[in-house]
Amino acid sequence: MYGITEGDFREDIPRLYGNWGVDSEIGTLRAVLMRRGGKEIEGITDPKAMAMKEVWDVEKVRHEQDVLAEIYRSHGVAVHYIEEMGEAYPNGIYVRDLVLMTPDGAIVARPAASCRVGEEVYAARQLSKLGVPIIKTIHGTGIFDGACLLWMDAQTCLLGYGLRCNASGISQVEAELSTMGVKHVIKVEIPRGMAHLDSFMAFADYKTALVLRMAAPNTVYTELERRGIQIIDIPDLEEFAGFCQNMVALKPGTVVMPTGCPKTVKALEKAGVEVIQTEVGEVMKGNGAIHCMTAFLKRDSVPLYLPE
Repeated sequence: MYGITEGDFREDIPRLYGNWGVDSEIGTLRAVLMRRGGKEIEGITDPKAMAMKEVWDVEKVRHEQDVLAEIYRSHGVAVHYIEEMGEAYPNGIYVRDLVLMTPDGAIVARPAASCRVGEEVYAARQLSKLGVPIIKTIHGTGIFDGACLLWMDAQTCLLGYGLRCNASGISQVEAELSTMGVKHVIKVEIPRGMAHLDSFMAFADYKTALVLRMAAPNTVYTELERRGIQIIDIPDLEEFAGFCQNMVALKPGTVVMPTGCPKTVKALEKAGVEVIQTEVGEVMKGNGAIHCMTAFLKRDSVPLYLPE
């Protein structure tokens, strides 16, 4: 007689799907998903309609993306690309909004911005092509951008709500998290005028976070302080406008961030964080930067942040 499957789906992932899974923002980065701008970033005539500040110099965008990808590869990160993207979707280069990776597989987002609805289809197709398990596609009336969630550890995450994540989106994501052992879903209201959690904060090391003090809700400070995390205030609003917080940790204590933020670099280095800088000024004209362009597919886990 045939046996009955028992055990945890997560245990099957390496054998059936490959080496995927994320439950941290700082654990050593192993694999990412990006989209190198194709025809979709060419010929834009109305940047405002595409939620952009200015029209891109497309070759500069591609160059900045290529340099970032090479930084990842030089640190042992496998870079995968969304191979196809509809020509109506220039914002498809901001892949983080389309995919939230969990320890059990990917949650495919449902973008809030009307000009972006449909990008997630191309992300989902590429995930399937890579063999990444898709455990959820936000549906019904749910709205959710992947950058509305930041992992702290396997049991704890910050889940932002606002214009880019509605009540149905929160409910759907939270339901999935509960099945995989997440005990602490810290809900954070995203200030109006900001899109995602990575609009005002980022994790840089085990016990170090970069936060814009004047924007972050008190919930963020309370929960980070309870876990003994040092909070570095973004020291300059001009550097905040330069997307200094839109960075990616390559491993605990080493981050890659946009150039042009010397005060922030100094503050991070004082806290023992190594900072690698790369130019993304052209990409930023689309209202995104390094973290926005990078969907994590595999990171090492980190120790639990137990509240003190």
